[in-house]
Amino acid sequence: MREPVDLRRQRILAVVQSRGATRVSDLAAELAVSVVTLRRDVEELAREGKLRRGHGVARPVLPAAALTTAPAEPTADGGPVAVVVPERHAYLYEALHGARSALEEAGIRIALHIAPPLPGTEQPIVERALADGARGLLIAPRWRSSATEEADYAWLSRLGVPAVVMERRPRRGSALHAMDTVCTDHWYGVHLAVEHLTGLGHRRIVLAARDDSPTARAVRAAFAEIAAAHPDVDAWATALSAPGAAPDPEAESAEQPIELASLLAESGATAALLHGDVDALMLVQSLRDAGVRVPEDCSAIAYDDVVAGLGSTPLTAVSPPKAEIGRAAAELLLLRLGRGPAGGADPARRLELLPTLQVRGSTQSPAAASTPASP
Repeated sequence: MREPVDLRRQRILAVVQSRGATRVSDLAAELAVSVVTLRRDVEELAREGKLRRGHGVARPVLPAAALTTAPAEPTADGGPVAVVVPERHAYLYEALHGARSALEEAGIRIALHIAPPLPGTEQPIVERALADGARGLLIAPRWRSSATEEADYAWLSRLGVPAVVMERRPRRGSALHAMDTVCTDHWYGVHLAVEHLTGLGHRRIVLAARDDSPTARAVRAAFAEIAAAHPDVDAWATALSAPGAAPDPEAESAEQPIELASLLAESGATAALLHGDVDALMLVQSLRDAGVRVPEDCSAIAYDDVVAGLGSTPLTAVSPPKAEIGRAAAELLLLRLGRGPAGGADPARRLELLPTLQVRGSTQSPAAASTPASP
């Protein structure tokens, strides 16, 4: 799925803003685009006065307030709403579009900030945005591990402006328990996947999942709970979906990825739930390379549904309501800003939206492969 040009250029600005002078070739590699495309983006941003370019280098020129999705002046009664999302996160970019539409309908512009993939990067970005006049905040912290999540609780609880956390569920009893949150009910998403597979007759199921985000940890916990208690699941197992999918891939204690075809053979599993989409597509390809056919030998369900339907075999997928998450978060923030009927007097809310299951061509009954076709 091709990233929109405006989002890619916002990412370029965010990286240059946070790091200073950066080589164009390094930016191209990091953002997974060609050097020609990156150079064209840098030239256009330089023409607009948003950065400076030299011999193969991009340099910052403006403060973070310039990193906005629209050049409009702030509305008369306040500044923009800052939106902070992780770099390279297509899932949350869809949530961003939902938030943007709701806020723009209310006459409020967005100041978009992309957080680099390093611990602790959100706090200085948010502090800078507030210093530049942001009246509110929508944020989806990266939180690769539980430790980095806990480290952000204190400063997020002291923002001083209305804020809503998207697709994150802070620990109960923490400093953020009473903070507004809008997220997907991932337990229900896993439930949909397991019910679909057991309904087809699968009794042995494996989960290959990431472990480097709150969503990944929620999916893992839900799968373990549901599979262990389900009367139609005879056996289940979990594995890391990719080498870089752990909070600290370099740590000796990090869970190691398991070759999925071998895991299926060892466990006798006939179905797999795969989180997230890109890992799912790569794992399905690895199964094919090992002679395991999808869905004939193994039914597969992806979790995220950003690009799951684009594979050579379109993948059945759990589809969180991504754009709706962003819109609901923005509408809740509008209440806190006094633009809704309840103003800012409502109690804190922890909203959950239910995902859906998109059934495509990657799941079938395990008996179907052995049933001869009718003459």
